[in-house]
Amino acid sequence: MPSPPADPTENACAFCAILAGALPASLVYEDGQVIAFMDLRQAVPGHVLVVPRRHVETLFDLDEDTAAQLMRVAVRIARAADAVFAPDGLNLWQSNRDAGGQEVPHVHLHVQPRMSGDGLMRIYPDARPPAPAAREVLDAWAGRLREALQVSGSGRAAGSSRFQTGGAGPPGSKP
Repeated sequence: MPSPPADPTENACAFCAILAGALPASLVYEDGQVIAFMDLRQAVPGHVLVVPRRHVETLFDLDEDTAAQLMRVAVRIARAADAVFAPDGLNLWQSNRDAGGQEVPHVHLHVQPRMSGDGLMRIYPDARPPAPAAREVLDAWAGRLREALQVSGSGRAAGSSRFQTGGAGPPGSKP
């Protein structure tokens, strides 16, 4: 089982400090790969953070086995939160880097129960979704992502999707 840094203050990571026992937490779940504890900020009761034991700053650096365990535990906690708090809905979210809204430099999933009208997490700045993108633009982006998956060895090869459109989009497009 990976362990947190010997000195939990060495990287100023609050989650590593919790793992090392230097900061308190209200534990919900733990296993050899992840822990889950109550978020200090409870806008709606039941907000839980699911955190890998090993310090990993962003999702981009997370190994797939740990990522899978984070999601498995998040689903279990979501079901428990539904049973305990009876929310109107639930969000599961994960943020990376400053522009993505990441506040703690240790990858984590939020399990956030929601109530109608709670005012949390407005996704669109104008409170209205943007107009749909042109199909050619979406196809081009999908093609670029398929190529990146093939190069990285992640996911299926570009030709194996039933959603294949026959091309990666217009030549030279950089949507």
